[in-house]
Amino acid sequence: MREKTIDYCLRATWQAVTKMYNEQAAKFDTTMATGFALLSIDPEEGTPSTALGPRMGMEATSLSRTLKSMEERGLIERKPNPDDGRGVLIHLTEDGIEKREYSKDRVLIFNEAVREKVSQEQIDNFYEVIEIINDLIQNKKIYNQVETSIK
Repeated sequence: MREKTIDYCLRATWQAVTKMYNEQAAKFDTTMATGFALLSIDPEEGTPSTALGPRMGMEATSLSRTLKSMEERGLIERKPNPDDGRGVLIHLTEDGIEKREYSKDRVLIFNEAVREKVSQEQIDNFYEVIEIINDLIQNKKIYNQVETSIK
């Protein structure tokens, strides 16, 4: 694009981050989505399956596919939730815990590399801007205002 827009920069950056993480994950025959799921599961208590989607920002069908694949690969196991007879807790297996540590290490290396090149003030500003963008989207403050003024 000749003129970079905010959404273009967000999308291009996220695609680059995704590619980077998927390249790292491929070294261990896995994906970024699996690594993200591993990091979202409490390694000691397990995590209710219903809490994973919102925590990861994933749609139910994508999450179901990811969890099924993880279960088939022996990274997780599903156990009944003792506090809710209808619910299921997702627990990490030994292999899942090992892969979780690898994923955590990759995330920390990435963050450290960025922090070496970016000042704390710039990082704080970045988080502030991201928070504002999320608020605008979540509270429908973008298109509702425009559509109301058009009518």
